[in-house]
Amino acid sequence: MLDKRQFYIDGTWVGPASPRDLPVIDPSTEEAFAVISLGGRADVDAAVAAAKRALPAWSATPPAERARLVRAILDQYERRKEELARAISMEMGSPIDHARGEQAPCLPWHTKNFLRAFETMEFLRPLGPHAPGAMIALEPVGVVGLITPWNWPMNQIALKAIPAMLAGCTMVLKPSEIAPLSAMLFAEFVHDAGFPKGVFNLVNGDGPGVGTALSGHPDVEMISFTGSTRAGAAISRNAADTFKRVTLELGGKGANLIFADADDRAVERGVLRLMDNSGQSCNAPSRMLVERPYYDTAVEIAARVARDIRVASAHEPGGHIGPVVSQAQYDRIQGLIESGLREGARLVAGGPGRPEGLNRGYFVRPTVFADVRPGMTIEREEIFGPVLSILPFDTEDEAVSIANDTIYGLTNFVQTRDGARANRLARRLKSGMVEMNGQPRGAGAPFGGVKASGRAREGGHWGIEEFLDVKAISGWATG
Repeated sequence: MLDKRQFYIDGTWVGPASPRDLPVIDPSTEEAFAVISLGGRADVDAAVAAAKRALPAWSATPPAERARLVRAILDQYERRKEELARAISMEMGSPIDHARGEQAPCLPWHTKNFLRAFETMEFLRPLGPHAPGAMIALEPVGVVGLITPWNWPMNQIALKAIPAMLAGCTMVLKPSEIAPLSAMLFAEFVHDAGFPKGVFNLVNGDGPGVGTALSGHPDVEMISFTGSTRAGAAISRNAADTFKRVTLELGGKGANLIFADADDRAVERGVLRLMDNSGQSCNAPSRMLVERPYYDTAVEIAARVARDIRVASAHEPGGHIGPVVSQAQYDRIQGLIESGLREGARLVAGGPGRPEGLNRGYFVRPTVFADVRPGMTIEREEIFGPVLSILPFDTEDEAVSIANDTIYGLTNFVQTRDGARANRLARRLKSGMVEMNGQPRGAGAPFGGVKASGRAREGGHWGIEEFLDVKAISGWATG
């Protein structure tokens, strides 16, 4: 059993003010393999105080020096990337090859993109030739609280901590208590990279404890949160009295619009994208909308692809999917599968229960429902598991109406060979991101949504600017 009860505060590992143990469960085995302590208000106060003390010097550190220290984190990653991948695999169930190839490499991917964007940022610039002596300054927000989820743990830490560091902010990170070990490794990377004490602090805990203390703390100027829409609303309410900036990256219910002229792999690509990470991605294409002439064929392809997906332990090598993260998550997904059956959707792959041969671990059968109708529970709610809903449509307008009829607005997808139609749909779909014909968003593109998906913009220039305040200055002396 790994003992990970300490927190990283003011440049050192310290014990909790009031120990409260929590086991960390391996979702492949349902067995505890580590123990952490859940922090409380006293631990948050100590971490915020350390960040506040470090802020004046860190915010005044030349940008080139901040960039040098961030690059040093990459050196630590290269030395310990296998250890990081194994931690992610153990704590949240990402199959080890997936953890090595997709999860852990999020850290260098985002860090390099941020460093590239940072090189071209102007922290002091003229407003324009029309206003001599008017300047615009970009200045660090201050002490920030970072609250990250379990599903892509290192991805979200990289999207928050790295730009905050580059912007000149100091910070307190509360990772998910379900998947805390990768965050603790990141703290070691920061320490060994040589960051000044107090710039980065980590306190483990749950939402009602550490999350509430951080989001309501008077010395925290900003909260950056990724997680459920329900928790995002609670954080916003708690932060309101202290007038801090709140940036939220929340849930999604992405629609994948597949037209009859889509390329031959469009359906397969959509199913595999949804099933990746066992369906535990907020930007997953969980609703497949198919043009009527292609609908029956698409259902057959989707069912075949889902039936061919292997489910196995996260500790086994290979291209399979692993368990979902917890008993609570497993139970919720099972309940939503049952609701699909109860409300009359047609099950064409998977279904309730564990896959054959797996009687222990939080494993879910890759499931596909056809003939789903708008308004069904599985069409409305974010399932966050390997469950796909397929709906037919007859016209472009109908497809847009179904896609946009959701509280969410994170990512939508378009599959068509008609370029004019694709471009038209990209503008009509109400979401922060639209991915078309399997083309990934460019490096440094902003990640974020609208409506109940939150309105954060993480990545590239936008991700750094989230941690900066804009100051307008007049009468600037020149010459």
